[in-house]
Amino acid sequence: MIDLVAKRYVKALMIEKSTEDLTMISNELTSIASAFNDDKFILIIESTDVSTNQKIDLILSFVAGCTSSTTNLIKLLAQKKRLSLIPNIVTDLYDELSAINNAYDGVIYTNKALSDNDVDKLTIQFSKKLNVKLSLTQNVCDYDGVKVDIDGLGVEVAFSKSRLKTQMINHIIKAI
Repeated sequence: MIDLVAKRYVKALMIEKSTEDLTMISNELTSIASAFNDDKFILIIESTDVSTNQKIDLILSFVAGCTSSTTNLIKLLAQKKRLSLIPNIVTDLYDELSAINNAYDGVIYTNKALSDNDVDKLTIQFSKKLNVKLSLTQNVCDYDGVKVDIDGLGVEVAFSKSRLKTQMINHIIKAI
């Protein structure tokens, strides 16, 4: 439900705005959204003891020289008591900008660090295959294999050692 409301605000923001304006608004909202990682900030935003104007002033203080579109959005969200939607709006706006620019970010999950050359090769191959501008970063974790996740496109390609082993065992059992 929250996501649907956030999408409406993003849709309204995108009306008659250039890509540059949308990028600037996105950057400003991203700076503001980073404050939502702090529990004290969330308490202030959700507090009924703090006036709406004080909340607006606090939020706008995170960005110097805020655009009128961002300022108006913050004021509207404050009046409607929907300031907590800002992180969702940032995510949806980023997804829309990615679609407009045909540029996406992805993550490579592995249990060992890949060389920069390997990451570049994967980036080039996926960019060609998907016909997009792609930027891949790697996340070294406990994943037993290699997984490439491009969230904006809904693409996930994975190779897992344990899954391969399970499939081989099943294939051998079926052959017997």
